[in-house]
Amino acid sequence: MNFSEIMAYLAEQPLLALAIAAIFVTVLGGMMRRGAPILGGFLRGVGNLGLLAALLLTIAQVTRFTTGNDLALPQLGMPRQSVEGAETRVPMQADGHFWIRAAVNGVERDFLVDTGATLTALSPRTASDAEIRQNPMNRSVMMRTANGTIRAQLGTIDELRMGNIVARDLDAVVAPGLGDANVIGMNLLSRLASWRVEGKTLILVPHHPQPVEEA
Repeated sequence: MNFSEIMAYLAEQPLLALAIAAIFVTVLGGMMRRGAPILGGFLRGVGNLGLLAALLLTIAQVTRFTTGNDLALPQLGMPRQSVEGAETRVPMQADGHFWIRAAVNGVERDFLVDTGATLTALSPRTASDAEIRQNPMNRSVMMRTANGTIRAQLGTIDELRMGNIVARDLDAVVAPGLGDANVIGMNLLSRLASWRVEGKTLILVPHHPQPVEEA
């Protein structure tokens, strides 16, 4: 790996780059303390602050990511979506996000509704259990996650059901960086007649409401 490749990799890993820079400044400050104690002490202090910042940011990202994964698992007493008339109503969870129970090719999983995601995303486990069809051209896309940029494989969901909504032949990415989490993206929401948030409830309105299948 040459220098340009290393710099490109560090550009995709800002926390790692911050930690390396902080370590370098700290070591440099330690080497300068004998000849220039004030400057050396200042550099060590800056380096230590950089290391602390990298640690806190890493903890914040891991905590956010782990919390999402935990909430994606079925929990007793967790309020679920409900169907009222032509609407599927999704209550906000304790983490401030909207989670919905959906069946992917008949396999039930919890999904985070993310209006910032272009495509619906599946964990490798969900994709395997649901027998997701891979893109015939074996296409992949680059996807940014909390752990950096990863390559995600494109696939197709034959059928996704949630509440009174059914989506067929839906593009999705299989993203290892999501762990066990799954995400509903805008490519599904854009198929709806409308969607909106009222208070702490996400309201999804399909063009053609489908009968709700009994569990």
